[in-house]
Amino acid sequence: MDFALTEEQIELKELTHQFAKNEMRPQAAEYDEKNEFPVEVMKKAFEVGFLTSGIPMEYGGTGFSNLDNAVVCEELAWGCSGMYTSMMANTLATTPVVLFGSDEQKKEYLTPLTREMSFACFGLTEREAGSDNSMIKTTAIKDGDYYIINGSKTFITNAGVAKTAVIFVSTDPSRGARGLSAFIVPMDTPGVTVGKHENKMGHRASNTAEIYFDDVKIPSGNLLRREGFGFIIAMKTLDLARPAVGAGAVGVARAAYEEALKYAQTRVQFGKPIASFQCNAFKLVDMITEIDAARLLVYRSAWMLDNKMKASKESAMAKIMATDVAMKVTVEAVQILGGYGYMKEYPVEKMMRDAKLFQIYEGTNEIQKHVISLEILGTLKNIG
Repeated sequence: MDFALTEEQIELKELTHQFAKNEMRPQAAEYDEKNEFPVEVMKKAFEVGFLTSGIPMEYGGTGFSNLDNAVVCEELAWGCSGMYTSMMANTLATTPVVLFGSDEQKKEYLTPLTREMSFACFGLTEREAGSDNSMIKTTAIKDGDYYIINGSKTFITNAGVAKTAVIFVSTDPSRGARGLSAFIVPMDTPGVTVGKHENKMGHRASNTAEIYFDDVKIPSGNLLRREGFGFIIAMKTLDLARPAVGAGAVGVARAAYEEALKYAQTRVQFGKPIASFQCNAFKLVDMITEIDAARLLVYRSAWMLDNKMKASKESAMAKIMATDVAMKVTVEAVQILGGYGYMKEYPVEKMMRDAKLFQIYEGTNEIQKHVISLEILGTLKNIG
């Protein structure tokens, strides 16, 4: 086994860390407080290549491997979870086109995203269809050489700033999840409207809104692969997305641990630093141990995907472990800082709010456990 990153990945990690430190961190609290999308930071992220990391080089993108992306995501989320989420939502949205799009579709819809700062969004969730994709009510009805889309999507990252969307709809409601199809939808198509920017607990620098479709006319050529293939497209995409989510959670956990460690070493009570008290020292030990374990699970799942191995179970395990660790570590960091940790002047308050969403988006941790259970029960059945 080789646990070492390549020289190129080490350089990429350092480059990303410096970007997070110099461009994201200094403005994170301000954008969080204002609940505002950081356009200027995103312009710089585009120039470096973070907005096009999921697009292959032949179409003008950065073309990161899954492990490259995990390394980058940890550092970006260390800088600011909200900004990281908007950057990585581009990869989430372009992945279905990369995996299942035709060459013509890739040239038409991926290449423009690499020429100027542009955003994309991934539209799966609806008000009554979160974890249960069979409940999707947005429909696409064939009409000659077009499809007519009606319905809405909710909690969509980048909805208010996106140029392009990949939208999952029902083309055959009688088949439930197996009747889903995926379409590339330009956001300036007549009939597409975007709702208000949501006022979220965390990740407030990322844009999140509803999208409404009112008789939206989309060419048949915008259908990905074929009718009824949408569920597979969504699941394959989310398999690839989970290591990135896990890596982001590791970044937040590491940031909180560093703040707690620094504070515990300088805060003096009863004549000595509070880090010298076993109750706090052991908290810090648990933090760094669990962060390291989570990172290794993330790296393994990313490595498996890069080596074309099935990693549904491993990606789900990494997502659960890393996001639960992020929540635990940020709570403990606030506890170590005490009253100061509860104040907005200190960054762990924001980190604790940000950590929660990692357990929810791109498949709740409960759904990840369901994915894992299907894998292990299937294995047990085969053994029996």
